[in-house]
Amino acid sequence: MSLLFEAMKESVLLGEEEEAKKLALEALAEGLNVEEVMEKGFLKGIRQAGDLYEEGEYFLPELVCSADAMKEALAILDSALKERKVEKGTEKKVMMVTVNGDVHDIGKTIVGAMLTANGMNLIDLGADIPNEEVVEAVLREKPDVLGLSALLTSTMEEQGKIIKMLEERNLRDKVKVIVGGAPVTESWAKTIGADGYADSAVTAVNLVRDLFN
Repeated sequence: MSLLFEAMKESVLLGEEEEAKKLALEALAEGLNVEEVMEKGFLKGIRQAGDLYEEGEYFLPELVCSADAMKEALAILDSALKERKVEKGTEKKVMMVTVNGDVHDIGKTIVGAMLTANGMNLIDLGADIPNEEVVEAVLREKPDVLGLSALLTSTMEEQGKIIKMLEERNLRDKVKVIVGGAPVTESWAKTIGADGYADSAVTAVNLVRDLFN
């Protein structure tokens, strides 16, 4: 089993999309626990890729390849989770987006993967999305939680702008807003009126669970 998890990690770390897909399908065929597959396998790869990028060992092309491999695996596992999901009345939705002007989505990808692995209904809008499109998506999809990621100091302001736009459209009381990203702090979250702040994928999952309850 440990060899399979190691192969999953390596497939993401090396940006091998087809291998990641194959291993995800293999995990499902063997009936493995999806959360365990994510945590012990694929997520380890994307985290290591992020660490190597921070250390200057990886550059943007390598990081993008790792993120793409992660997404391929997630697409397989996400589909399986939705097929297996047992209806429990109302289904909670979490919408994730990297804000306008920011193309970094590795953090959002990791959080999204963890949320999906925990059986939550994830809507991923992508990265560098105009604020108006985010607000329109909230109006259209009616998520219970909106996660705003910003990886640059220069794009943090967009998180606050989106919250203000939600207030102006009378949508703020209909959705909980959480924020995160390298330069984001709990103090900043309070300043812009967010409902919560998370500094890691695990923290984000726990925060979303708390907001649902």
